[in-house]
Amino acid sequence: MKKFDKERLLLAVAGPVIALVVAVALTSVVLIASGKNPIEPYSIMFEQATFSDIQVLIVNQASLYYIAALAVAIGFRMNLFNIGVDGQYQLAAMMAAVVGAHVALPAALQVPLLILTAVFTGAFWAGIAGVLKVTRGVSEVVATIMLNAIATSVIAYLWLPSVFGVKVGNNNTTGEMHESGWVPGFNMGEAGEIYGLVILAVVLGIGYWVVLNRTRFGFDLRASGASESAASASGVDPKRMVLTAMLVSGGMAGLAGLPILLGDTHTYSLNFPTGIGFLGIGIALLGRNSPVGIAFAALLWAWLDKASPELDFHGYDKEIAVIMQGLIVIAVVVSYEAVREWGLRRQQRRVGAELAAGHVLGAANNTEKEVAGR
Repeated sequence: MKKFDKERLLLAVAGPVIALVVAVALTSVVLIASGKNPIEPYSIMFEQATFSDIQVLIVNQASLYYIAALAVAIGFRMNLFNIGVDGQYQLAAMMAAVVGAHVALPAALQVPLLILTAVFTGAFWAGIAGVLKVTRGVSEVVATIMLNAIATSVIAYLWLPSVFGVKVGNNNTTGEMHESGWVPGFNMGEAGEIYGLVILAVVLGIGYWVVLNRTRFGFDLRASGASESAASASGVDPKRMVLTAMLVSGGMAGLAGLPILLGDTHTYSLNFPTGIGFLGIGIALLGRNSPVGIAFAALLWAWLDKASPELDFHGYDKEIAVIMQGLIVIAVVVSYEAVREWGLRRQQRRVGAELAAGHVLGAANNTEKEVAGR
């Protein structure tokens, strides 16, 4: 491996490692300050990860986190902060559930229909923010935050019994979807069942890497994110790329709720998981927008979620995991900036050394020429 590649790998790994170490250290300080054992909670959660049923829960939860984080990462690569992934995925899941409950096609057509419904709903909702940004200069952060609130109101309206809502006790639902839209999972025996659409998360991760690193669109996206003026000079329309990136990000976000919707709940209700879009931001940051890095970050987040409830039975608050997640996000931002500065200094020293070596070599050559001329 070349020296340059080794340095790039070192910089890529250093940020997440520093963030995790700092997060663990600060969480331990919090535990000590509250009079708790700073080591035992981690051993308890690590022990939980050895149980097969917890492993199934972790994989299932990670599939949702992974897709949401990929949606955020697409925006990050374009220097866009799509903070509306949560609203996009919830509205998309709601519309897919409504279509699944009112349309009955053969499974070969029903499942693709539900997937397309989720994609187009998420893309449409994100596209509103994209259009506002390219036509009126509205910040995508402000637009997507407002759209999250509007999405919540739209969902509440669609839940009305006079619209698409079906009351089940005190729970608002969209009614059970037709079985042709259910996606069977992988039976793991007593451990439970892994969602069938975990495969979708894997396919999306591979597609994300291929598109960004092996296609012209991916190059234009990364170039526009790095420098709009430079991309524009090379023939790329920055506004078109902004809108396209928002549409793709929203379409990806729309898929985040499908693993659990089609593989478990088969309806959209008050019990449907929320906040996944916001967690995707921290996961994308920790994974450095890399599909492999995001996968490890999603598994880490899912492990913290699914292993922490056991802490209640040992006298510890399960919110320790939430504290650790928040500290990871803060530590990620700080550590990445520190690693970036360190990398720049190393690069500057290397360039300086090369220039100095070139100057010495040039002086030696001139001396040889003068001696030969005499």
